[in-house]
Amino acid sequence: MSTAPAPGAGADRPLTRHHAPEPIAAGTAMDAVTLLVGDLDRQLTYYRDVLGLEPVDRPGDRFAGDAGGAAPARVVLGRRGVPLVVLEHTPDLPPRTRGSAGLFHTALLFDDRAGLAATLASVARHAPHTYVGSADHLVSLAFYLTDPEGNGVELYWDRSRELWRRTPQGGVVMDSLRLDPHAFLGEHLAHPEPSGDDATVVGHVHLQVGDVAGARAFYVDALGFEVQAEWQGALFVSAGGYHHHLAMNTWGTAGAGPRASSLGLGEVRVVVPTADDLGALRERVRSAGVTPDDDGATLRFADPWRNVVRVSAREAHAA
Repeated sequence: MSTAPAPGAGADRPLTRHHAPEPIAAGTAMDAVTLLVGDLDRQLTYYRDVLGLEPVDRPGDRFAGDAGGAAPARVVLGRRGVPLVVLEHTPDLPPRTRGSAGLFHTALLFDDRAGLAATLASVARHAPHTYVGSADHLVSLAFYLTDPEGNGVELYWDRSRELWRRTPQGGVVMDSLRLDPHAFLGEHLAHPEPSGDDATVVGHVHLQVGDVAGARAFYVDALGFEVQAEWQGALFVSAGGYHHHLAMNTWGTAGAGPRASSLGLGEVRVVVPTADDLGALRERVRSAGVTPDDDGATLRFADPWRNVVRVSAREAHAA
């Protein structure tokens, strides 16, 4: 069970700055996000019964309902066999303190608006108090929630890339415009309950950090993600021209230092296409002064605020 959010030797010291690396592989994507939770039953009820996620059988993990009735240490939830959220029971940890770095939200990307509408309708029926807002970001339509332990969740659908506006520098134009959830449900709700057949992935993860310059040095200069936008104290970065796979903001956390062990974010998982891409990333983080935990198949390291990132190769997942 992981309770300490800070592997690697570079989490608490300045990064070594070098020339900008080659961009991280274009096929890089996000994987499941691990949440350290105090009340596993309550969190499981929310993600399973409200958001419609289902247990995913991943080797080495235990699930509610295992033979013998023992309480599980970890539950992996997802859709269509794709892990999205890992709930890790850590009841001895304190809650995250206000103003500290950590998770802003985990963003679940739906492949169609009907699936998004069904999940949003389930929230409206079963946990309306967890709904906190919505926005049309030009590239996407997004609805925001807060789970029972205060972790942010975004449910969203992307417009076609052909409709995204680009800046002269090659970034993506985004905004935060009014989006009426009632009108969205009225237009797109086709089935009343979330379906396990809906294709859903972790589209992006949004973190809270102490300063944007430090986030750029780590996620862009060291890891090789490309800047897509900067907006009101937030940095949006991605691989392959996506609007963002990761975002880092200072909304309420400006000046925050390395985070203490607490409930909330356990780790963010990233998947690169090949073992060669993983090797290239290994060299990049080491040259930046970060020593990752490295078992040959995965890299695990922390950013300057001790937000943990785990990276593996997609071809290893498929093997």
